[in-house]
Amino acid sequence: MLQIANVASTSAIRTHFPALERTHNGRAVAYFDGPGGTQVPRTVVDAMTEYLFHHNANTHWAFPTSHETDVLLLKARRALGDFLQAPPESVIFGQNMTTLTFHLARSLGRQWDAGDEIIVTDLDHHANIDPWYDLARIKGLRVRAARFDPESGQLDWNHLENLISRRTRLIAVGAASNALGTINDIPRAVRLARSTGALSFVDAVHYAPHVLCDVKTLGCDFLACSPYKFYGPHTGVLYGRPNILEELDVPRLSPAPSKGSARFETGTLSHEAIIGAAAAVDFLASLAGPGTRRARLEAAYSTLHVRAEALFERLWNGLSEIPGVTCYGPPPCANRTPTLGFTVQGLSSEYVCRRLAEKGLFLSHGDFYAMTVIMRLGIEGLVRAGCACYTTRNEIDRLIAAVGAVVRA
Repeated sequence: MLQIANVASTSAIRTHFPALERTHNGRAVAYFDGPGGTQVPRTVVDAMTEYLFHHNANTHWAFPTSHETDVLLLKARRALGDFLQAPPESVIFGQNMTTLTFHLARSLGRQWDAGDEIIVTDLDHHANIDPWYDLARIKGLRVRAARFDPESGQLDWNHLENLISRRTRLIAVGAASNALGTINDIPRAVRLARSTGALSFVDAVHYAPHVLCDVKTLGCDFLACSPYKFYGPHTGVLYGRPNILEELDVPRLSPAPSKGSARFETGTLSHEAIIGAAAAVDFLASLAGPGTRRARLEAAYSTLHVRAEALFERLWNGLSEIPGVTCYGPPPCANRTPTLGFTVQGLSSEYVCRRLAEKGLFLSHGDFYAMTVIMRLGIEGLVRAGCACYTTRNEIDRLIAAVGAVVRA
C-alpha cells in the first residue's frame, strides 16, 4: 500500500486523546505502554456514553431502546467486519481474547479425539498457549511447541514443519510477538495447516494495532484481536470462518441463539464496549479520507506504519548506543512491529520502569504473559516500549535520554 498524503498529522491525532494532557512530576506524560493497552480518543468514550445514557437496554425486545441496541450491535459487527475484511456474521464479541480462546478451544475439542495434536509456538503470548494445553489435559490431546531463535527473535519454521503429523488438528500461532515485535508469516502457517487438513488459529492481538488485518489474504480459519490495543475499550473480538462456525458444537444455554455468531456470545455482553470498539475502528478510518471505511483504514494504516517505522528505528539505534542496554527481537530493517523490548545490565525491568516513570515516561515491564519467551531469553523480564499513533519524535528522544541517565546513575 502507498502512503496517502491526506492522513491526519501526529499533532492533529494527539488532540483527540485527553490522556495526553496529563503531567507527572511536572513533565508531560509519554505513553509507551500501548502494547498493553492504548489510550482512548474522545469519540470512543462519547459513543459509549451516548449508548449508556440514551439507548441502554438488553436485546431483542419490543421497545425502542432494545431495538436501538440491536441496531447498534449490528453496526458494530459490520465495523469490525470491515476492520478484519470479514463478513459481519463471522464476527464474535467477548470479554477479551483470552476468554474467547478458551471458549473456542472447548468448542473445537468436542470434535477431537484422544491422541490428536495441537501445535503452538514458544514465541506466543500464553493466551494462545494455555487454552490449548488446558484442552489437551481434559481431552487427552498432545500439544507440540515450535521453537524460536532467541538471537533473532524469529520462529523456527523448520521445527514447526517437523512437528506436523497426520494427527495435527490445529496450528495456533501469533501474528506478532507482544514481547519481541516479531511478525510471523501467517499465510505460511495457514498453508502448513491446510496441507494436513488441520485448522489455523491466529492471535492478532499485537498485530492488529500495527498491520491492518485481512482474513481473506491471511486465509486463516480463526483470528482473535483486542480493541483496547487499537484505541478502543476492553473487549475481545474473534473471527471464524462462517462454514466452520456453523458446524461447531458450542457450549451454550438452550434458550440462546442456535445459529450465527451470536450463539458463541454467552450471556449478556458489554454492549457499551462493543459499541466503543466500533467507534475505535471509525476513529482510525477518520484519520484518512475519502472512501469506504475499509479504504480509509488502509490509507491510515499505511501512513501510520511509515511514521512508526521511523520512530522505532530512532529508538532502537538510540538505545543500542547506550552501554549496558540490550535490545531484543528483529532489527528495524526486519518485518516487525514498532515495539521494543530491552534490558539494562544489572537492573531489574521494574526498577528501570519506576525510574522512567519519575520522568513522565510510562513503560511496561516483566514478561507480558509471554513467559516462555522470557525464559528462553534467560532474563528476569523486559522493559517494553511501544510506539502508537500519538507517539512523537520528541518522546522518543526523551526516552533515550532518560534510559541513558538511568544507566549513568
